[in-house]
Amino acid sequence: MTTATVPAPTPSARGALRRAKRRSTALGLLAWAAGLAFCLPALWMLLTSLHAESDAATNPPSLFAPLTLDGYRAFFGADTGVTPWPPLLNSLGASFFSTVLVLLLALPAAYALSIRRVRKWTDVMFFFLSTKMLPVVAGLLPVYLFAKNAGMLDNIWLLVLLYTSMNLPIAVWMMQSFLADIPVSVIEAAQVDGARLPTVLARVVAPMAAPGIAATALICFIFSWNELLFARVLTGVVAQTAPVFLTGFVTSQGLFLAQLCAASVVVSLPVLAAGYAAQDKLVQGLSLGAVK
Repeated sequence: MTTATVPAPTPSARGALRRAKRRSTALGLLAWAAGLAFCLPALWMLLTSLHAESDAATNPPSLFAPLTLDGYRAFFGADTGVTPWPPLLNSLGASFFSTVLVLLLALPAAYALSIRRVRKWTDVMFFFLSTKMLPVVAGLLPVYLFAKNAGMLDNIWLLVLLYTSMNLPIAVWMMQSFLADIPVSVIEAAQVDGARLPTVLARVVAPMAAPGIAATALICFIFSWNELLFARVLTGVVAQTAPVFLTGFVTSQGLFLAQLCAASVVVSLPVLAAGYAAQDKLVQGLSLGAVK
């Protein structure tokens, strides 16, 4: 048996290989630099939250100042007795319930627009998109007057309804693209076996579109958690949310930078925890349908 000899690469091939390696290394370093640039503000916020107010307010900032937890103690009311738990729970409740409502409404709507398409479904999709073209501040006065006349000011359920209406168009658009990749034959087989529409949605469509649903739910949760304008205008004390609570650290006495950074870190933790828990399904959902 004779063994085939592999010809040695030519000088031009070796040069091309070296250039490809250098290009790959440069792109890798550029990606690391871009990632660090995106993470640097968050890391700086975390470092500032561990400094005393006097060190956090210096210009330029004192990078190697002594570390302390005074900012976190002040945020949790160790000195003033003002606890952040009611605003945090309000944000959690409004974000959770609005996300659940969005998913319950968006799943059948996306099913009708992708699998069992209604007539002129493209016009329906454009209508959903057009609802996001109006600036939020333009609808603030009518919403405020409605809430005032209905006696719903400073009510957490008003925020649930508003967040649901704000996130529903985005959810329908996202889930429509996810559900469009589900084979129709699988749904038809379930219907032949006697499954009705609620059963098809719950036991066939939802499990197959789980990554897309998780991605949609996480994005809607983040949008609801971070919303400030409506919460600032329509709530007071009872339904105050975490972003509104953060604005209390900017007072006429000055900007308490260390306390504000500590509060921002704590308020960011639920979103980070949710993203970390759903990161595998989030990546699958956001990349679903990218390769046909």
